[in-house]
This record gives sequence, C-alpha cells and structure tokens, in this order.
Amino acid sequence: MSQHFLDQFLFVALPYVCLFTFLLVTVARYRMQSYSYSSLSSQFLENEHHFWAVVPFHYGILVVTAGHLIAFLIPRTILAWNSHPLRLYVLEVSALAFGLLTLVGLVGVIVRRFSNTKIRTVTTFTDWLLFAMLLLQTISGISVALFHPWGSAWFASNLSPYLWSIFKLGPDVTYVAAMPHMVKFHIVLAFLTIGFFPFTRLVHVLVIPNPFLWRKPQVVRWYRKR
Repeated sequence: MSQHFLDQFLFVALPYVCLFTFLLVTVARYRMQSYSYSSLSSQFLENEHHFWAVVPFHYGILVVTAGHLIAFLIPRTILAWNSHPLRLYVLEVSALAFGLLTLVGLVGVIVRRFSNTKIRTVTTFTDWLLFAMLLLQTISGISVALFHPWGSAWFASNLSPYLWSIFKLGPDVTYVAAMPHMVKFHIVLAFLTIGFFPFTRLVHVLVIPNPFLWRKPQVVRWYRKR
C-alpha cells in the first residue's frame, strides 16, 4: 500500500506539480523580468577553461536531450531501428559516449566556478543547486546505461507510453512501477529539474536568437589609427 502511494505521488502528482510550475513561472518571469532570460555568461572573466568545460557539456547535453525527445516522440521508429543488433549497439554506445562527454564538461564547469575566485563570487546558491541536480542527473543516467542496458529499447516501449499518458491527463504508473530504483530516481530528478528550470539560468535556451541563422550577413569594419 505504501509503495503504491509513493508511486502515485512520485509519478502522478509530482510530474504535474513540476510541469505546472514550469509553465506558470516561465511565463511570469518572462513578462516581469524579461532581461533575466540570460545564461549570465562568465566568459569575459575567464575564457580558456570556459571553452574546454562549456563546449563538451553543451554538445553532450544537447545530443542526449535530443535522443530522449526522439525516443519520446517516435518510439516505434526507435524500436524498428533497434531490431538490428548492430544498429542497437551503435545507438547505445553513442548515447553512453555523449553522456560521458556531458559529465566531463559539467565537472569542468563546476571545478572552474569553484576554483576561480572571480567566478565563484558571481555564482549564486541557485547555480550551485542547479549544478548539483545536473550532476546527479548525469551520473544516474550513465549508471542506468551501464547497469540497465538497452535503455533506448525499454525507454521507447515503457517510458514513452508513460510520458504520453502524463500529457494525455491519464497517467499510468504501471509502465514505471516495476522499473529499477536507479531508473525511478532518474525520472523523478528529471521532473524536479523541469520544475526548477524557470528559476535558473537555463531559461536562456527558450530565447535562443534563432533569427541569426537566416539573417543576411553583416559587414563589420574596425577603424583604428595606424
């Protein structure tokens, strides 16, 4: 009975609380504090270590996130892809590699912010909490990949239907009730990160300057005395 109640709380109530918080606070922050939609980059304070930390982290997290979204949106295509063993191995190894790349970059970001006095000064408690959540999320994801392999297959067959049931307002916890504890932890932490998202610097991903991709090139000339 207690386990059933815990599953209902973690995989029914909590997701809706986090999603509602994400939508409400994101809109409210943009309306009232639109200038706060920034990554608050510290690159001008220190650039060398910034490059070697942020670049791997961004490449890793973007690919991993895209992989999760693809498995969520088109699970049958993923299952069809995985029907061939070689393609399954390629997908699993690639996902693990980008997960490790994310971890290396994230550790570099944390070490850089902690070791540099100027950067540590401008790092808030919210930043440290966000880094801790991302670090745990990345480590748990890598652990799932190592100790509960073929995640691309069981994500498409179990977690995708569960997530769709959340968005269809008919949550079905039977898809996740029998999952290993590490997988459950990874799911719960993902929802908590989504709920915490609008309070952090992560909101900058919602206002990426996409027009830069298709605008006409601009010629910039620098004039100086010889």
